[in-house]
Amino acid sequence: MTQRTAPTLTARALGRATLERQLLLRRSDMTALDAVERLLGLQAQSPRPPYYALAARLAGFRPQELSDLLESRQAVRISVMRSTIHLVSAHDALLLRPLTRPVHDRTLRGSFGKHLTGVDLDRLAAAARALVEERPLTFKELGERLQEEWPGHDRWPLAMAARQLLPLVQVTPRALWGRSGQAAHTTLDAWLTEAPDAAVPRAADTADGPEAGPREALAAVLLRYLAAFGPASVKDMQVWCGLTRLREVIDPLRPRLRTFRDEHGVELFDVPDGPLPDPDTEAPVRFLPEFDNVALSHADRTRILAPEHQGRTWDRNVAYRVFLVDGGIRGLWRIETAGESAQLTVEPFTPLSRAEQSAVADEAAGVLHMTAPDARHDLRYGQVAKPARATP
Repeated sequence: MTQRTAPTLTARALGRATLERQLLLRRSDMTALDAVERLLGLQAQSPRPPYYALAARLAGFRPQELSDLLESRQAVRISVMRSTIHLVSAHDALLLRPLTRPVHDRTLRGSFGKHLTGVDLDRLAAAARALVEERPLTFKELGERLQEEWPGHDRWPLAMAARQLLPLVQVTPRALWGRSGQAAHTTLDAWLTEAPDAAVPRAADTADGPEAGPREALAAVLLRYLAAFGPASVKDMQVWCGLTRLREVIDPLRPRLRTFRDEHGVELFDVPDGPLPDPDTEAPVRFLPEFDNVALSHADRTRILAPEHQGRTWDRNVAYRVFLVDGGIRGLWRIETAGESAQLTVEPFTPLSRAEQSAVADEAAGVLHMTAPDARHDLRYGQVAKPARATP
């Protein structure tokens, strides 16, 4: 009996599939909350990236819609995948934080373990929980309070240990559009318990969470990942979430999945109804924030970033904002506001055609209007300076 060979998908075909699932081939009419859940959260080390991420994906997006979700606590900023801050729905925060606990444990051991010799971590977690549930604290404040219990240790490793051990959320007004606030933290349970909206889920309401079985819950999340980022390899999935040994979770799902190969022969998995647009489907210009998930959620990023441009979107672990042309990352951008003016600077990796320049200008106009609606707008071509490091 002849074994059927899995179809091969080119990098361009994979790119178009990912853009379709990421709402980047055409803007969607779905709500901001629905989009956040469909995309399994938005990378959010800094306050503004989720707003630009949704503006690139949703028709008529208003920043206030996302701010309202944060204020009502239907969405939260919490460390989940890769032990980095994401903006996720309250429901997904309750689901994802326990599933990504091994990632946080590994970060704790690897980055801070040598600084915590002699510290009882269970006692530290209990002490930190009591402190942040009394009132939200910055990591500086939390570390100083924990130093009172462990005076022989630096405050930063103590605070970072609490971050890995506890599901800490950043509270508002941090990350509200047009407002500012320190990155202060409390626990997810405390934040949702005090939520003004009775529809916001609590831990006991998350029936599809780890209480239903960690392996089953993780399998369901990986299916959602494929729906949002697929087709993808096991290594892609591991890069996205930071977990390891995911083949043990994926292999039992094979009867429910389609399989493909990329141009290097790597096996790719996909949900049965995952869209696979024609590789020649037109892809519009889009301006994406730093750390956008579409550029960070695969081990092989050639579907979205050409090999010759690899490394140009990062500078010593700091990411630049990027823009898409014809389905791929073609350059960097930044926006600056001063007084009554707002300037958006683009730095293409390669020359743009006249039609591409026109499309870039049209898309830039929308970004400028959202950022500074009453300012005088200016688009220029130039060099994009190194961005500021994100605040934890």
